[in-house]
Amino acid sequence: MKLKSIVTAMLIGQLALSGALSSQGVFAQSNPEAVKEAVEKGPNNGRMLRDGDFAIELAIFEDGVPPEFRVFATKAGKKVTAQDVGVNVKLTRLGDVIDDINFFVENDYLRGDMEIYEPHSFVVTLSASHKGKNYSWSYDNFEGRTAISDEMAQVMNIKTETAGSQMFNETLKVFGELKLAPNATRNVSARYPGEVKKLAAVLGQQVKKGQVLFTIESNESLQTYPVYAPVSGVITAQDIAVGEQTNNRSLLTITDTSILIAELGVFPMDKAKVKLGAPVKIFIPGSEQVINSQLFDALFALNDQQAKIFRAEVNNNNGELSVGQFVSAEISLASYSVPLAVKSSGLQAFRDFTVVYAKVGQQYEVRMLELGREAPPWVEVLGGLPQGTEYVAGNSYLIKADIDKSGASHDH
Repeated sequence: MKLKSIVTAMLIGQLALSGALSSQGVFAQSNPEAVKEAVEKGPNNGRMLRDGDFAIELAIFEDGVPPEFRVFATKAGKKVTAQDVGVNVKLTRLGDVIDDINFFVENDYLRGDMEIYEPHSFVVTLSASHKGKNYSWSYDNFEGRTAISDEMAQVMNIKTETAGSQMFNETLKVFGELKLAPNATRNVSARYPGEVKKLAAVLGQQVKKGQVLFTIESNESLQTYPVYAPVSGVITAQDIAVGEQTNNRSLLTITDTSILIAELGVFPMDKAKVKLGAPVKIFIPGSEQVINSQLFDALFALNDQQAKIFRAEVNNNNGELSVGQFVSAEISLASYSVPLAVKSSGLQAFRDFTVVYAKVGQQYEVRMLELGREAPPWVEVLGGLPQGTEYVAGNSYLIKADIDKSGASHDH
């Protein structure tokens, strides 16, 4: 029922979003109308730009090399010698970043002098000269971009953060069980054989160290003497009653439950990363309590699942925990700072890339990321995003939905 409610809420949200986007003028920069606009392609699969009988084909070439522009010129349908044409291309990206590209002759075409890096989303301005005459064209080549007013972004609960350095705390999620601590149990017997005259502690009772447990009358001296609790704990076994003979047996068992041991299973592929002394956070199912401890040793033998058992002490002074209780834990593996990181909640898929959506003014656009290490909720960014970029960290799927709805394409 809960899952059904969540799905229903998401559907309602998407419908509401669609209406809101239409009514508030939110639009994807590459909208369906623009996609339908006929773009003439040349023999090299580039975009044809014409002025009278002079034409430029501007193509992106990326076969075995990073994406780059190549220019092919024609006059009245005939090839123009590359040496006879001068070309400059300016790409105006979101945030008024301008890539200024010049060209040099290679074979029978002009080749751009810089990489056309992702995203391929910009205003293209091409200037050309041929035999003393100048030509210019300008057109939009947007992808993965949308515009949303700040008011609407607030209604949609779009959350942004600034990409920057971050302290990573790598952890390993493991599971285990609470056990008794070593030497937690004491079996109490009578020093001298005799008859039990008085019983001051019974099964299940909490006792303190030094407390009288029972009184014995010695069979030899007929003198009575008390037997004291050697430790504080709970009476977990009782084999004694008033009037019985002690008979050199264990009469009471006291178990100290103030400290329990979390035995945590670490599988072979992770074992080398776990070190004794590592901090560990222990989580109790059904409770919000987090217990901070550290690994103090590891058992020699593997368990039935071939996991290495690492152990950590758990404070149980309040007596709320029980032996045999299942727990989960996060073992700290390493702590270090990375120069650039984003929240994993902001990541989305776009074409073959993992992206975040950069916010510039009231516009949002994909930024293709090269990712490194993860330490939830963070992921390291190795490339594709400048330091200090404002990006969408929460509800980024709404941006993705609007861009996907626009039918934006990757058009060279």
